[in-house]
Amino acid sequence: MASMRPRIPSSAWYLAVPAITFVVTVVSAANRSTPSMFIQPLEFEFGWSAATIAFAIAVGIALFGLMGPFAASFMNKYGARRVVAIALAILAVSSFASIFMTAAWQLVLLWGFLSGIGTGAIGLALGATIANRWFERRRGLVMGVFSAGNATGQLIFLPLFAHIIKFDGWRPCAAIVGGLCLLLIPLFMAIVRERPVDVGLPPFGARTVVPAPPPLANPFASAIANLRSGLRSRDFWILGGTFAICGASTNGLVQTSLIPLCGDHGIPLTTAANLLAAMGLFDLIGTTASGWLTDRFDSRLLLLMYYGLRGLSLLALPLVFGAQVFGLPAFAVFYGLDWIATVPPTLKLANAAFGVDRGAVMFAWILAAHQIGASLAAYGAGLSRTYLGAYDPAFAVAGGLCLCAAVLSLFVARGRTPARAVAVA
Repeated sequence: MASMRPRIPSSAWYLAVPAITFVVTVVSAANRSTPSMFIQPLEFEFGWSAATIAFAIAVGIALFGLMGPFAASFMNKYGARRVVAIALAILAVSSFASIFMTAAWQLVLLWGFLSGIGTGAIGLALGATIANRWFERRRGLVMGVFSAGNATGQLIFLPLFAHIIKFDGWRPCAAIVGGLCLLLIPLFMAIVRERPVDVGLPPFGARTVVPAPPPLANPFASAIANLRSGLRSRDFWILGGTFAICGASTNGLVQTSLIPLCGDHGIPLTTAANLLAAMGLFDLIGTTASGWLTDRFDSRLLLLMYYGLRGLSLLALPLVFGAQVFGLPAFAVFYGLDWIATVPPTLKLANAAFGVDRGAVMFAWILAAHQIGASLAAYGAGLSRTYLGAYDPAFAVAGGLCLCAAVLSLFVARGRTPARAVAVA
């Protein structure tokens, strides 16, 4: 007798796995962005300085990046499902526990260390892992969607949180984020399969089923070995350096400091949050389009364009505040389209330099540089506001660095033979 179990169409797996991955990425990114909404409320309630709060945010941003390579290796060893479930549980605990915090060290622990570890175990390392495993064709487009989810998730919740904070304070926002993380654990475990071979399918665009490679015995050693290999590569240093500037100019600076910068110019919290939300919506368009372009054009030229335009827009920001009615919305649209469009071409260049099998781990190390740059920018902006009385110098420095990154991008080799894989027993 034939089995009564319904047959799932092949196309459903190619849609369902990236779809739930996108949702998890959005919620994880929302957790990472939430502390930026708390800067002014925490200053008012506890009397903490901008530098103190920025330090907690900087710790979380740095750990977000540093966790990525180890998370990618752990996904190769234990599977993405287990790693993501544990990460979501950590995020839920940190969010709910923060409701009861009363001291600055608790902010650093919960929204710095725990939130950084949890979001870092998901982040773009998860997106790169799923894209490389499940897609041979359209990989750039898929990674563009995941990248957009990571950036958009950091921004689209902000108007809702701004409204809640205005009437009910910051604690309900922490509870919302924690509840979403708990809800996603069973959904992700139920839907995701580790690789296409688990359901008898080849990667999308391939003709043959690809067997899963043997798991590494020591994921920590594998991550470190790949880092040592990368440090001997000029491409690794260029990609890591330019991506550090990318982080400094996006989630490290604009996401963290644009709202209080707007406050310094007399712009209400809700209006500033709406500007960041607009960036998130346009980022979804821009980064997805970047993935499509990455599948078709030279990634180095794309990075030249993205970093160059971003740098010019940051340098022009003081003029924007002089024309708030039209200038700020135009800045939000333009900067949103370019927010994290750098991710798909950077992943493609990493895959070309180090091979697809190592691409996710090597990209995670490059992403670590992104978050270190973001961490330094977040803390530097807080110091600028505390000791210089303004955020403007930090934005000017970031604009100049973006122009440097635009030039450096042209020196990344393209089409070279992938480096020899690093195997760690």
